[in-house]
Amino acid sequence: MGEARRLWQRFEPYHAVGYFAPETREVFQRAGWSGFWMGYFATRAAPLGPVPPSLVTALFFGFAPRVVERALPEAWRRCGPERAWAVRLDLVDRALRRHLGDRVAGDGISEAAELALEAAAAAPLEGRALAAATAAMPIPDEPHLALWHATTVLREHRGDGHVAALVAAGVGPCEAHVLSARAGLAPEEALQQHRGWTVEEWADAARAVGDCPAELRMEIEAATDAAAEAPWAALGPDRTDRLVELLDPLVDCITAAREMPYPNLIGVPKP
Repeated sequence: MGEARRLWQRFEPYHAVGYFAPETREVFQRAGWSGFWMGYFATRAAPLGPVPPSLVTALFFGFAPRVVERALPEAWRRCGPERAWAVRLDLVDRALRRHLGDRVAGDGISEAAELALEAAAAAPLEGRALAAATAAMPIPDEPHLALWHATTVLREHRGDGHVAALVAAGVGPCEAHVLSARAGLAPEEALQQHRGWTVEEWADAARAVGDCPAELRMEIEAATDAAAEAPWAALGPDRTDRLVELLDPLVDCITAAREMPYPNLIGVPKP
């Protein structure tokens, strides 16, 4: 396993803590959003500014356009992008404090934040719109949130590279989900429904990838990993190992709560 994949499996649960936290409903409602998707699209796309749904659909890649259009721009009329980012930080702060307890004030999380921020700063941003926009957001002062900021930049950096690999391979958004479901990375029915694809669209995508070589998904994953290696090459093997050592107990606290299921719609395996 390459460093990019090894680190992704560890930092992804830390980054994704806000997607699965029970605090999400209350925090999103207080922001004026109805339902999960308004808050999800508004907070994740907030660094881009009030861009049209078509751009968010293109960059997020995996969602049916109608799902994004139902959420944006109405979500930003209720709570603009700048405030939406603050709402996201508030949600993550609440979730991490509950999961980590006294660890949020520990030396380990401060050291992990420093290492992760250095790795994120070494991530090339050319052609990676989501990563670049996220990296431009202010780094929070609190170490546990600074670590979240770094893991989020690294996650969007990897995600942008993954989208590029899919596009280069001629694989569309729904087709990509079909390949993931076939590989057992995510539950098929839930993936189809939560990403907004109709049964007919899913069937068409399944037929489209039916003749693809069996190794296609592995080639895409390998290209994704290769495009995500730069931060870890810059950090070096010893300090990358140290970051893993520091992340493991934090992620253990998060996964122990079982709020993020395995398998999950993100497709990340349990670390």
